[in-house]
Amino acid sequence: MQEELATEEFRVGFDLGGTKMLALAIGSKQRILGRKKRKSRGMDGAKDGVERICQTIEQLITESGLNPSNLRGIGIGCPGPIDLENGTVQLAVNLGWKNFAIGPHLEKVFNCPVSVLNDVDAGVYGEYCFGAAIDSRCVVGIFPGTGIGGGCVYEGNILRGRRFSAMEIGHTKISSSNRRGGIDMLGTLESEASRLSIASECVRLAYRGEAPNLLKSAGTDLSEVRSKTIADAIKKGDIQVELVVKRAIEQIAYSAVNLVHLLSPDMLVLGGGMVEAMPEMFVQGVDEIVNRYVLDCYKNTCKVVAAELHDDAAALGAAAWVEKHAAVAGNSN
Repeated sequence: MQEELATEEFRVGFDLGGTKMLALAIGSKQRILGRKKRKSRGMDGAKDGVERICQTIEQLITESGLNPSNLRGIGIGCPGPIDLENGTVQLAVNLGWKNFAIGPHLEKVFNCPVSVLNDVDAGVYGEYCFGAAIDSRCVVGIFPGTGIGGGCVYEGNILRGRRFSAMEIGHTKISSSNRRGGIDMLGTLESEASRLSIASECVRLAYRGEAPNLLKSAGTDLSEVRSKTIADAIKKGDIQVELVVKRAIEQIAYSAVNLVHLLSPDMLVLGGGMVEAMPEMFVQGVDEIVNRYVLDCYKNTCKVVAAELHDDAAALGAAAWVEKHAAVAGNSN
């Protein structure tokens, strides 16, 4: 087995979204040859971040028994808007990155093609290739997390602008509230329905004594209120916490209605930690509102599903995307 791995060509798919980074080594027939996960918290700017990314990839290759010379490409999903021409992360607030050309840096270190994608684009592409949305003509994704990301795969290609990645649905205005998210505009989907927004509301409930189970498990420390913590509090009977989540789901659903009217997708994939912790609540809530408010001709034309690949989605999608681009480049030569 080790001899086979030492001779097998492979690609690396890397997911930099969320609180952890995940690297997968992908061989022939999309076989996962190895995985490496590390925390992404505590990175001190772009220099420290890229050093940790390079170390993680090197450790993945070594620990999996792979030959570095057989690396055929790296696909990396990063949060925030991406400059597609030069592999630059325009702005990743959670990482402290701005105008950071990660693609050229990785190409220089590993001497192979590198594709830089938005992390939700990568996740939706992963679901299109291997998960819940296989063979969809048009699939859109909404992934609530610290922010809220969106992605779209249309006829096998990621929907994107001429230069930048698109589908920043978290930064679209959805309400008249005065809450602020990651941009100056108030009342965005991110400010109303992200995990951070939900957790903030839940902490207030715990502090006021209206969420006793959440208070017992996480106290009033915002950093301790994770998706699973919220789901467990609901299961144990914290009604007010459930109402907060359902209000957030409603806002996500209205955004989904907008996407159906704009793109007429045949599949809507909901992903991220919040959805993974409460899949039935999210899928049922979004599906009900979508089919209540879309125009009659669109009713029941878009299937709402939870992502199937979970943590692997973005890394698998990024690896598949760099393979596709390498094949296109090879055919053009």
